[in-house]
Amino acid sequence: MVSLRNIVSFERVKWTIALYLLLQLSLVSAVKHHDFKTCDQSGFCKRNRAYADAVSASATQSPYQINPETIVFSQGQFNAIVDKLLTDGTIVKLPLTVSFLSSGLSRITLDEERRQKGEIELRHESKARKERFNQAPDWAIVGGLDFDKSAQLSEQQVSGTTSVQYGADKRKKAIIQHNPFKIVFERDDQVQMIFNDRGFMNLEHWRPKIDQADDDGSEKEDQSTWWEESFGGNTDSKPKGPESLGLDITFSGYEHVYGIPEHTGPLSLRETRGGSDGAFTEPYRLYNTDVFEYELNSPMTLYGAIPFMHAHKQGSTVGVLWLSAAETWVDIVKAKRSGQTKRDTQTHWFSESGILDIFVFLGPKPADLTKAMGDLTGNSQLPAQFSIAYHQCRWNYMSDEEVQEVNAKFDKSAIPVDVIWLDLEYTDDRKYFTWDPDKFQNPIGMHERLDLQHRKTVVLIDPHIKNTHDYSVVQDLKEKGLAVRNKMEQIFEGWCWPGSSHWIDCFSPEGRAWWSSLFKLDYFKGSTLNTYVWNDMNEPSVFNGPEITMPKDNLHHGNWEHRDIHNINGMTFVNATYHALLERNPKKPTRPFVLTRSFYAGSQRLGAMWTGDNLADWSHLKESIPMILSLNIAGFPNSGADVGGFFGTPSPELLTRWFQAGAFYPFFRAHAHLDTRRREPYVAGSPYTEIMTRAIRLRYQLLPAWYTAFHEASITNAPILRPQYYMFPNDEAGFDIDDQFYLASTGLLIKPITMEGATSTDIYIADDEIYYDYFDNVIYSKPGTYRLETPLDRIPVLAQGGHIIPRKDRPRRSSSLMKYDPFTLVVFIGKTGNAGGSLYVDDGETFDYQSGAYIHSEFSFDSDSSTLSSRDITVKGSMTKAYHKAMAEVRIERIVFIGAPSEWQGKTSVTSEQDSKKHESQLTFGESVGGKAAWAVVKDPKITITKDWKISLA
Repeated sequence: MVSLRNIVSFERVKWTIALYLLLQLSLVSAVKHHDFKTCDQSGFCKRNRAYADAVSASATQSPYQINPETIVFSQGQFNAIVDKLLTDGTIVKLPLTVSFLSSGLSRITLDEERRQKGEIELRHESKARKERFNQAPDWAIVGGLDFDKSAQLSEQQVSGTTSVQYGADKRKKAIIQHNPFKIVFERDDQVQMIFNDRGFMNLEHWRPKIDQADDDGSEKEDQSTWWEESFGGNTDSKPKGPESLGLDITFSGYEHVYGIPEHTGPLSLRETRGGSDGAFTEPYRLYNTDVFEYELNSPMTLYGAIPFMHAHKQGSTVGVLWLSAAETWVDIVKAKRSGQTKRDTQTHWFSESGILDIFVFLGPKPADLTKAMGDLTGNSQLPAQFSIAYHQCRWNYMSDEEVQEVNAKFDKSAIPVDVIWLDLEYTDDRKYFTWDPDKFQNPIGMHERLDLQHRKTVVLIDPHIKNTHDYSVVQDLKEKGLAVRNKMEQIFEGWCWPGSSHWIDCFSPEGRAWWSSLFKLDYFKGSTLNTYVWNDMNEPSVFNGPEITMPKDNLHHGNWEHRDIHNINGMTFVNATYHALLERNPKKPTRPFVLTRSFYAGSQRLGAMWTGDNLADWSHLKESIPMILSLNIAGFPNSGADVGGFFGTPSPELLTRWFQAGAFYPFFRAHAHLDTRRREPYVAGSPYTEIMTRAIRLRYQLLPAWYTAFHEASITNAPILRPQYYMFPNDEAGFDIDDQFYLASTGLLIKPITMEGATSTDIYIADDEIYYDYFDNVIYSKPGTYRLETPLDRIPVLAQGGHIIPRKDRPRRSSSLMKYDPFTLVVFIGKTGNAGGSLYVDDGETFDYQSGAYIHSEFSFDSDSSTLSSRDITVKGSMTKAYHKAMAEVRIERIVFIGAPSEWQGKTSVTSEQDSKKHESQLTFGESVGGKAAWAVVKDPKITITKDWKISLA
């Protein structure tokens, strides 16, 4: 098959056609492994693995040791110099800092002592900076760095070590061993993790380029990938030489590790060198890359990278954030120490460049880790409400008339939708910020007609800028010097959708300011304030580049090499787009919506992501669940997968089941390749259209609960989809479960159907709380595994007792039209007879909530008094009064009790009270029949959502 690289010799005018044909051919093949490196083909990965093997095979002591004369401990920081002893007796000095933070975290940084100018000039000529990249925190970290000045040296010091106790209650300890260098982290006097436990630490120090051979002709080391490295016809010059860094981290007594998205495979990460059944042979790789038709059950790289790992065991969760923006690999081995009953998880991390910068999380709960991660890298964005509703996308809707046709068919079929998306072909010859003048003759009119129905558009805008003489954007990019440069200091030219392209350098402040100017309505003509943005291909994808991305020796702002910043690149572009949308309407900014494919730690602050180019296959539907769960626990909850699969044509059954699953993705979008059959939900026909419609309506019905969950995530960084171990950290039976999940704090337990022809499924309940089938109130009252019947029109959803869920039950064509609709509260009475929940409401559009323009209510049902009450927990601000006045008529029209006590039977009315006014409302009671819970309904209790109220059912 023809490779992408061979196409670069075509005439430019033929590029787009040739590329399109190639992509069609790719639909019948699997992922092209020859386009992507294995560890053996990545010089630094191979070297670090070989180093680990050599250390394991010998009794040689690690050459890294702390010089005790350099130790200084003060104000929550430990500083020292780590000496790396070379075989020739030379000592390389590595400044070490261990910071103890008021958040309870600790941070370890290890750099290389800066060289003098004369030493730097020994290298061969290059504009690249001759120092280790240390600016990843500038992009990823937004807070949580205050020192714990109460951290103190332990009273019991052992010779050759320095022990520091830290944390609010001094339950945490770092034991820093001097020779060989090692750090042991304890909590409650129990070892949790060990740095350099196996002696794999390896920082490739700076050295001049010299002849590889000794005088006698013998080779000292294999330097074949030190100074340049070739792959797939591309040669990567390495002006700084070898500069990788590696470290082994042992999680003591922890058999399960999770996180480090984005990969396919089980949520509980597999071994990569252990030889156990199902173990991978390659390390997990973190290197953002455009992978067509990615394969499943694989540690290979995908589009994004969050180097955050949870280690979990019964009753305890700890973790690390490995803050490197460079290509990174992670090996995982599980081994039992002598005398232990549980295995350790031994991890080995290595990155190509940068400084060692690691945050240590000692838990002890999963929620402690995600909250601390949010404190560091920022909580998830509180999105505009429309963006958590249903999105309809296709590559491509080809004209403004077709957009209106799709819009009308959704209305005709009574299917709600909030956003219609435009892929690449809306542009004029693939020039972003333009419209095809023949296909989209009146884009403003198109937007205005959608706006009448409270719908939005999202348009694709990627970082590659078409290189052509008649395009003002690229001319401006060149003239202002804002493009990424190649190693020769010239503007880098690569190939992507437009053919010959240049890439904006969003590491540049000037570049970001220029990018913002392009989104102004008077510049991006044809766009409106209800036009939002999709940033695709921002790994960056370069069709003729090594591994379908940018050469590592390209140069960015500040003369940093691309190798140093690669995994952050996509986030810098989304950051620029996010702020561009903010500045589009500075007098009254609305919350931007940006979808990204590439991401890093911190990207959750800026928008949503999706899992890329999946297939219309049952296995890809199944795999989407652990992928999204992994993203949620790593701090990026607003995530989803293309409903229906991007490549290929799903069967009606697969499409239906995918809509049922997608209705419970945080980001809910259907998308399809241009070569697939049309598959909007109204196309399938009966009964599939009706079933998919019910799934979409269920999403809209539960939007109040979803929006409340997103608000919680924006405050605490809590996952929106929560895996079993997160919910029940003491239940070992759930640690491997990754095909079911809980929706935030709602108590809803969902297990999507992901197998063809399945008419039943098993669902696992870990606790002894009562569970109810969400749709028919069947009771499940004990822990265990239950078989649920799941015909095609059935989604397995259970409701955990003890929760109150807000809903809106009136069907509308879009979420904005639901703004003033009344609420329904569903009270799932728990085993104790009680229940609780909350509701968060704001305008769903602006930032007025930051000034108090919101409603936050806390609900509780007390069985002793048979009283349901609501308490306003809004933190008042300057705009609270006005917003509450605007929402004063929004009421609760119905309250449904599931698991109603038998003593309510015979009651026909209840008393509600608000503002000292009492009202009698009708109560209807339904008996428990055939294993189904008794229920009761209170109609129109005459209460609104802006003030406290209570309803007495005694």
